[in-house]
Amino acid sequence: MPAPPEVIALIDRFRRNLDVYKQSDYKEARVRVEFIDPFFEALGWDVRNVQGYAEQYKDVVYEAAIKIGDEAKAPDYSFRIGGVRKFFLEAKKPSVSLKHDISPAYQVRRYAWSAKLPLSILTDFEELAVYDTRIKPKPGDKPSVARVMYLTFEDYAARWDEIAAVFSKEAVLRGSFDRYVQSNKAKRGTGQVDAEFLKEIERWRELLARNIALRNPAISVYELNFAVQRTIDRIIFLRMAEDRHIEPYGSLRETLDGPDIYEDLKALYRRADEKYNAGLFDFQADTLTPGLRIDDKTLKEIISHLYYPQSPYEFSVLPADVLGQVYEQFLGKVIRLTAGHRAKVEEKPEVRKAGGVFYTPTYIVEYIVGETVGKLIADKSPRQISKLRVLDPACGSGSFLLGAYQHLLDYHLRWYEAHEPEKLARRKDPPLAQTEEGGWRLTTVEKKRILLNNIHGVDIDRQAVEVTKLSLLLKVLEGENEETLGQQMSLWQERALPNLDANIKCGNSLIGPDYFAAQLLPDEAEMRRVNPFDWEREFAGIMAAGGFDAVIGNPPYIRIQTLKQWAPTEVEYYKTRYRAASKGNYDIYVVFVERALELLNPRGIMGYILPHKFFQAKYGQPLRKLIAGGQHLTEIVHFGDQQVFAGATTYVCLLFLSKKPSPAFRFVKAHDLTAWRTHGEAIEGEIATAKVTGSEWNFVVGPGAPLFERLSQMPVKLGDVAERMAQGIRTSANEVYVLTSVSDNGELVQAHAKRLNRVVSLEKDLVSPFLKGREIKPYQILSSNDIVIIPYRVESGRTLLIPKRELKDRFPNTYAYLHENKTYLESRERGRMKGPGWYGYVYPKNIDLMKSPKILVPDIANRASFAFDEEGQYAFVSGYGITLKEDIQKSPKYVLGLLNSKVLDFYLKQVSTTMRGGFFRYFTQFIEQLPIPTIDFDDPADVARHDRMVALVQQMLDLHKKLAAASIPADKTLYQRQIDATDRQIDRLVYELYDLSPEEIAIVEGRA
Repeated sequence: MPAPPEVIALIDRFRRNLDVYKQSDYKEARVRVEFIDPFFEALGWDVRNVQGYAEQYKDVVYEAAIKIGDEAKAPDYSFRIGGVRKFFLEAKKPSVSLKHDISPAYQVRRYAWSAKLPLSILTDFEELAVYDTRIKPKPGDKPSVARVMYLTFEDYAARWDEIAAVFSKEAVLRGSFDRYVQSNKAKRGTGQVDAEFLKEIERWRELLARNIALRNPAISVYELNFAVQRTIDRIIFLRMAEDRHIEPYGSLRETLDGPDIYEDLKALYRRADEKYNAGLFDFQADTLTPGLRIDDKTLKEIISHLYYPQSPYEFSVLPADVLGQVYEQFLGKVIRLTAGHRAKVEEKPEVRKAGGVFYTPTYIVEYIVGETVGKLIADKSPRQISKLRVLDPACGSGSFLLGAYQHLLDYHLRWYEAHEPEKLARRKDPPLAQTEEGGWRLTTVEKKRILLNNIHGVDIDRQAVEVTKLSLLLKVLEGENEETLGQQMSLWQERALPNLDANIKCGNSLIGPDYFAAQLLPDEAEMRRVNPFDWEREFAGIMAAGGFDAVIGNPPYIRIQTLKQWAPTEVEYYKTRYRAASKGNYDIYVVFVERALELLNPRGIMGYILPHKFFQAKYGQPLRKLIAGGQHLTEIVHFGDQQVFAGATTYVCLLFLSKKPSPAFRFVKAHDLTAWRTHGEAIEGEIATAKVTGSEWNFVVGPGAPLFERLSQMPVKLGDVAERMAQGIRTSANEVYVLTSVSDNGELVQAHAKRLNRVVSLEKDLVSPFLKGREIKPYQILSSNDIVIIPYRVESGRTLLIPKRELKDRFPNTYAYLHENKTYLESRERGRMKGPGWYGYVYPKNIDLMKSPKILVPDIANRASFAFDEEGQYAFVSGYGITLKEDIQKSPKYVLGLLNSKVLDFYLKQVSTTMRGGFFRYFTQFIEQLPIPTIDFDDPADVARHDRMVALVQQMLDLHKKLAAASIPADKTLYQRQIDATDRQIDRLVYELYDLSPEEIAIVEGRA
């Protein structure tokens, strides 16, 4: 589209008067009003807030830059959608050369990088530069570094389409801005602000830990962790307060000029305690850190790198969730002391086992908060909301509590603006005050009141508790400055911040004081580690009133096998204390769900993000039964194989429960995460909670739901007709060989041992071809030359093969295999044992199945992939072997045709666990549910259908063999076409067997 007339007029006017605009006395404020504002209004932005939106919902936030020395201290414009920043714009006067001057480019990049924005603009209207602000800015960078677009005012008309396609309001709303960012992948040198700041504070931790341990030889490891964390928190708090104009800029840096930096810092801390009352600087509660010795060199190394231009960070725009992400990772490590009292930083065992720490994305936090806190406060007054109690029982760095707090702040401000704000502002203790721009903001007193009334958290990690407090306190200070805080202190004689000790507490949410009841003097180290928490005492008023209104969060995901390694006694406690932990190798998150239900009051609701594995896993049965029995389900958002946590392979859902029974719940199938995030697109429906049981949860909504429901009601399942559904070989100890030759008489084979790198001779009847799951395909087996050995032993330095009969007679339920020149004997009954020439430990019970005719299926595939081992010649791994009961008249080939059909593929994908890349698990617990149509062998029509299926499947098997043997392209095409045609015939017959309507067939085939 052409540039609008108003933009053409701006260009013409600027061209005519260019000499005037280029003069130094033509100020930045004038170019904003006369050119930049109307230019972006032409792009659809309400720059002057003509629509009169409240402050938090304005399209554009305009900030006058505050000068500190030669440095401007705020981005001039913040462009937003729904209150969420999309990009910054930094304005300059036309006399400044944006193409060549270093400072303006570094300034806008520093602000946008600190705010974690991908793109931002620098303009004086004469020039317009767009920067990729994912690339970490450095003080000496040329203005061209990270610049992805450069235009002059003469280019605007010709390239208007290009500008509008990215930076118009409509483009941002349509997602074009985000797509542009994604299409311009981050270049080398990209270092997002959270990752870089994490490196920075981890470096501080190393410096402080080593120095404090060296200079304070009597300090314990617990005291050292506290001292280091508290010092870092204090420095971050004060530095952020400076950039937010709450503390005098440079106060921390001034301590570097004195003879003893730590003494000057302590003086700064004492003044901060008088001002804030946050507990962070309280030397009465903390008697440790005032007496520490910390070297000037260490503190100078930290503080000197926190200021412009050395520091790339602009703390005034650093988002609260970014600080939370940084701290979440930071808390994954702990300081320990060596025998020589030297400090070492190492990962916590639970983090190491889990493969790292994964922070909950902000959009997930906001959704969970909206569906819990948002619903509880809807249409309520501040007085009614004051009684609301929100809890995160595993709060970590506080992301969910920050989200809940922000939601409450926004709601209160909207409510006050709609209820005579002028009158409310004149009250003795006003909840809101007017801004300089004429809008309204909550007073610090009101923000403190909301925080203390509504927000509560618990975490077993003492450092996490302190970080949560810090994050919440910084949130209270958002939008404040020295003047507003000074008014509060003078008018209401109140220090700026609340003490959160009664709201955010340290303890084990799952273990109560009864844990140590039988021990008069429990071990101190274990007491610190277990850290029992008494809810009835710690939150006495809330628990006496019935409990919490909302429990939210992201509980830890730790398998019990992992937890046993450092907390075996807790594992046993959970098994006896919680129903959810009563079965199998459970994950700790199931216990947190049960705990949440216990902590809710009768009207309370819970919202968690957690793995959906418990929907089908055996260990999830007690929790499913608990939830189903109380009809607690209110909503599930199921993400399938979508990865919510960057870098993790955990498949999660959002689970919402109510304490009181609910007649139905909303099921949302959000298997396109981007569409759900940006537009709320998903398949959803309502399901009666009366239908939910302790059995596996398979919830289907949308057009396929009635069909799935009908198929699930069929009386006969694969599990009913199968004799065995056995797992294949699963051990890395089993030696696998590659076949190299077969003897002339066919009785011996020679094989190359993959790991041992040698050739052995084996009796042919004691070896089997060895299949991996990926070699099992629909109707075909892609056999490799690998073989597995069954069974033999070493004696007198040579290999002697033992017939299976002799082995079974001597060692029932055993078999042997060669590994590292030893023969291992396996016995599932007798465990590890030794005998003449034998060495062994327990291994699979399904070895006899390897020599039996069977249907094979891989454990992971992207579609139904059942094959037939008619001769029983294959051993297999990463899959399952299925044999049918002897009294079943149906042919295995009849069943094979059903299993590979589109109908049962559709069904299995509803009940199975989805994985990344469109793959599904084909575990026994899923495939045993597949419905099998009955055949009445007294009915000729039924017999005809059965026999027709067997014939088609036999044809399929033969065609796949011919395809595998084909050597020229034309033959391969010929056989593949016939395979496709036969597959369609099988599907048509299956539609008839399951009595599908045309509409149901369209659903199965993905045409609905």
